[in-house]
Amino acid sequence: MMGKEEEITRIARRLDKMVTKKSAEGAMDLLRELKAMPITLHLLQSTRVGMSVNALRKQSSDEEVIALAKSLIKSWKKLLDASDAKARERGRGTPLPTSSRDASEAPDPSRKRPELPKAPSTPRITTFPPVPVTCDAVRNKCREMLTAALQTAHDHVAIGADCQRLSAQIEECIFRDVGNTDMKYKNRVRSRISNLKDARNPDLRRNVLCGAITPQQIAVMTSEEMASDELKEIRKAMTKEAIREHQMARTGGTQTDLFTCGKCRKKNCTYTQVQTRSSDEPMTTFVVCNECGNRWKFC
Repeated sequence: MMGKEEEITRIARRLDKMVTKKSAEGAMDLLRELKAMPITLHLLQSTRVGMSVNALRKQSSDEEVIALAKSLIKSWKKLLDASDAKARERGRGTPLPTSSRDASEAPDPSRKRPELPKAPSTPRITTFPPVPVTCDAVRNKCREMLTAALQTAHDHVAIGADCQRLSAQIEECIFRDVGNTDMKYKNRVRSRISNLKDARNPDLRRNVLCGAITPQQIAVMTSEEMASDELKEIRKAMTKEAIREHQMARTGGTQTDLFTCGKCRKKNCTYTQVQTRSSDEPMTTFVVCNECGNRWKFC
């Protein structure tokens, strides 16, 4: 099994390179190799070859390539349908078929499920396994925007991530945590989108795409946790400065009329000098206006 999985992964990577280079040369040979292999649901999920074949189908203009890719996707869809049917049977407590004839006929009811009608047009398979489904318009729109954020800078192509599946899982986790689609939910989604699209913080997006940060984690992370290392250092420095100024105000200082407040223009001030830089640098002077509370500093 391991050898077969490695072989399918190798084919998937070659197909991904064709999509990236926008060249389908040699694609038919690879698709024929896949056609000849006995593919299982486990192999589909572990290699993500379905994503690679579907991406090639969307991009290619070669009718022969498109037709063979559609054929593969259609046959793999039956594996997913059969797996879904078995899962539902287990959930209802209904015994699974035991005879070989029953087992072979198990996929048939799943193809006629009323809740998942088949469209007469080309089958659209983009993820293995399927993503959580919702009919809520607000939630679907949020999933679309999360997908676009994950696709920023096209990192997902090199990583081989399924952005639609990831965005659906992230949104699902946010919805379950918040419980509805009110303003708290929308603000949570907006903050994920903003941070995932941030050009100064590409590591966050890449970590989500490659799975280092799970959908459950990104769904509940704070702004501080999502921030880049550079921004974290800036915030840390600002916090230290604010604490120092607050402590200076509480401990008092030297009252003087040498400084003029830039706000109220009064000269009733208190100042404190602190060595904030290296010892050979001048001290920093912190000034507080005793009239209006305005604060400023200079070196």
